Amino acid sequence: MTNETDNDTRARHLRISDPSPWVERFAPLIKTGGTALDLACGGGRHTRYLLEKGYKMVALDRLTDTVADLERNPACEIITADLEGAEPVFNNSGALAGRTFDGIIVVNYLHRELFENLIKAVRPGGAFIYETFARGNEVFTRPRNPDHLLKSGELLNLVKDKMQIVAYEHGIIEKGPIPGVIQRICAVRDDHAGVREDGEPAPCPVHPSETGPAK
Repeated sequence: MTNETDNDTRARHLRISDPSPWVERFAPLIKTGGTALDLACGGGRHTRYLLEKGYKMVALDRLTDTVADLERNPACEIITADLEGAEPVFNNSGALAGRTFDGIIVVNYLHRELFENLIKAVRPGGAFIYETFARGNEVFTRPRNPDHLLKSGELLNLVKDKMQIVAYEHGIIEKGPIPGVIQRICAVRDDHAGVREDGEPAPCPVHPSETGPAK
């Protein structure tokens, strides 16, 4: 979910039930049957989508009443935690302390203090799929607070020299449930899989759904 605390904004995001096309496109890069983290899961649209695809899911948000129906699903772990609270979730006693994932998905949420730990939490071979609003979005709708809007190229700089960038976009999205300025990236931690003498890894498919899921 977005950082905005306005109830109308939260309700608007919760009304979106279809998964992001960006997540749909790159979810096959997550290892088949692997465990993925849906950070700031909101209504759980991506958790539900990936559960249907056979993944094991960890759904985390400050409010998790909207995913309470998944509590009995043995493939789904629900964590209620404040991502911006006094106790950081990746600290020694935090909800995600020491945990790693085959895929991490973040949509419509931004808290920069989590960036470094999120990258570290991607397992070798894992996928990092991030999509949220960027500067210029204030012309369209909330979020308008610059603290909640990505700077141009910010996600690129986040993964540079740490992961292989598969795809990146930044610009105006006019179609969809929330038109605005969106920045999104998909990157893979494949530094263990160098195939060239200089260690550069093999390229990933930019449309993995057409080639099948990762093994």
